[in-house]
Amino acid sequence: MNMIPIQHYLLVGAALFSIGLAIAITKRHFIGILLGIELMLNAVNINLVAFSRHDPEKLSGQLFSLFVIVVAAAEVTVALGIILRVYGRFRTVDPDEVSELKK
Repeated sequence: MNMIPIQHYLLVGAALFSIGLAIAITKRHFIGILLGIELMLNAVNINLVAFSRHDPEKLSGQLFSLFVIVVAAAEVTVALGIILRVYGRFRTVDPDEVSELKK
């Protein structure tokens, strides 16, 4: 069986994390920021599974990856609910336009 070296997984994970961080920092809409955070979580998942493949006797990396996926799904649900409420009140999804918490 041809095994891919762990460095390749880590390189892809680091690239995805960097792209996600750049997106989260530079986007002007809540949805774009949320997509950047999701990319960063997926990069963490790649690293966890890569380390789990490095030691096949332990499945802790795959279990942590499963927990990250569950937390990411819950985070998306809550974040989209908040975004919909903010849009309903302020009629924008631009974080700079939302300047007050109480009206």
